[in-house]
This record gives sequence, C-alpha cells and structure tokens, in this order.
Amino acid sequence: MRLCLNKNFLKKMETTVIAQTNGEQQKAPRRPRPLISRAWSENFDDVEVPGTPKTPRTSTTPGHEKCTFHHDLELDHRPPTREAMLPEMARSYRLLLASLGENPDRQGLLKTPERAAKAMLFFTKGYDQSLEEVLNDAIFDEDHDEMVVVKDIEMFSMCEHHLVPFYGKVSIGYLPCGKILGLSKLARIVEIYSRRLQVQERLTKQIAVAVTKAVQPAGVAVVVEGVHMCMVMRGVQKINSKTVTSTMLGVFRDDPKTREEFLNLVHSK
Repeated sequence: MRLCLNKNFLKKMETTVIAQTNGEQQKAPRRPRPLISRAWSENFDDVEVPGTPKTPRTSTTPGHEKCTFHHDLELDHRPPTREAMLPEMARSYRLLLASLGENPDRQGLLKTPERAAKAMLFFTKGYDQSLEEVLNDAIFDEDHDEMVVVKDIEMFSMCEHHLVPFYGKVSIGYLPCGKILGLSKLARIVEIYSRRLQVQERLTKQIAVAVTKAVQPAGVAVVVEGVHMCMVMRGVQKINSKTVTSTMLGVFRDDPKTREEFLNLVHSK
C-alpha cells in the first residue's frame, strides 16, 4: 500500500510569479511540485500528523535502544518497567522540595521523594493497563436484552491541570445485544481510565467507549459525579461543589424513555 500526499502540494498549481519588465507585469507559470509517494513502512518525519508528539522517540533514538513502548499518544514512552522510573522521579521530587525552601535531607523528608514517586506511579497505574488485559475474556454469550446497570463505583483520579486528586462515583448502564460483561469488569474499566492524568469529561467518554468496544451493546450510558480538589483546596475553594458529567451512546442517546429509565435507576436509593 502506498500513500500519496498531494493535497498540500497541488492547491496552487496555477501559482504565478509576477515580474516587472519595462513597466509592464508579466506572468510566468510556476511548475507544480511533483507528487510524493511513500510506502506505509517508510518514515514520515517531514509530515505533520495531528496529535503526534512534537519530539516522538523511537527505538533508534540514543538512549532508547532497549525500550519497547513508543506508540501510545497518551504516554509517548516508558521504560521497560515502572520501577525503572523511580530514581529519576525521586530526583525530581527532591528538587521540588528544595525549590520550596525545604531541606530534603532532614529526617522527615529524607525518604519523601521516593515515597512520592511510588505514590504517583500508583495514581497513574492505568497507563500500564489495557482493555484487553483487564477483560481477560470475561465476555459471555447470553440471551439477555434488558438493561444492565452498575452504579456508585468509587473512582479516584488526578486532575491533569493541577496534579491534585478528584474523586467520586461512576454509574454505568448498557443494553446487551447477545453478549454480557462480567460485572467486576465494569469497575476495572473505571480503574483503567481513572488511574491516569485526567479531566472528568474525557474520563466519562472513555469509559463509555470501552464498554462499547467490549460487548458491542445497543447502547451505553455513563454518569460520573466528582469532587475536584482543585476547586476545594485552592482557587474558588467551594467545598460543597460537585461536577456531574454524562455520556450517552446508541439507544440511550436516541430513545428518551431508555435514557429516563437509566437515570431513574441511577438516582434511586
């Protein structure tokens, strides 16, 4: 398969160059650039692809020859194990403590950089998990076409804007089409995407899309209610504020009665 990149090069095939000769304007046609044709296996360093990291690292980049993971747009690169990141992360936390005017060598802070690095790895462990691994074939053929709802799943995440926590609960509903998902897998899907640097709006949609990929239901509905520490302990400091987001896919978006049934089940005690 070959890819022809011609749109950017042929927009102005009739571009002209204007020259002044004896007070008159003369137009000379400019020849269009030739088409560029590349195989998919070739490198596209000079082609800007939206969403691609500005400085992507590959296995040929010095210092990354033994790395095995370079293709996730959310986490461009990681060492072979998460533990391998601890020394560098601990050094960064030590520098942060010193920048705050603290003494990283005093007794109470001596092991804080390493503890903080381990905690951050735990808070973001979702980067190491995939939907396929978590599902573990817990998808079953079942002649059930009524709504399945699991509500009030606890959720903890990290605000990507301020690196402070937000937490709350997630309710998920789906309408099966011949396949059902192990109930605990819905909670594990929440863990995959909440244990990352997140915004609640994206988290809500990612959960809904993951359930859709897992069992291809007639529809999926997700409601997330969260308390954001970036609004509680800083900024406007509104301790009673809650943020509610929802994603409705398939029949939950198209059919008001189905959507209403789900919302009634979620809000019932």
